Amino acid sequence: MSRTGKGADEGGPERLYMVDGGAPGRSARADTIELVSLIVARTEPEPGMLPEAAAVLRMCHFPLSVAEISAYLTLPVSTVTVLLADLLAHQQVEARSPVPAAVLPDTELLQAVMHGLQNL
Repeated sequence: MSRTGKGADEGGPERLYMVDGGAPGRSARADTIELVSLIVARTEPEPGMLPEAAAVLRMCHFPLSVAEISAYLTLPVSTVTVLLADLLAHQQVEARSPVPAAVLPDTELLQAVMHGLQNL
């Protein structure tokens, strides 16, 4: 227990150090993971995994964003990014780009349609 009376498993800095292995940014794949990247599990949790890693694999049967995973696990995004980078390196999850926003139509086309409708 720490001096404040909280155990390491209660979300203190000690627990974050344990989750990310004490080496934030150690994976090059962490740079490719964005806040809105969609994460999908490719495998089932294995015995002996970190509880957070197992939770990610259980909750990501359908695509979830990194922000959603962070909120569900109540962990900082930076810690979740390192955790996901490790899972990506072991090919246990897949990161997908978010669905792109709809491409806005050309303004000239909209004006032509508007003039056509006004002439009716």
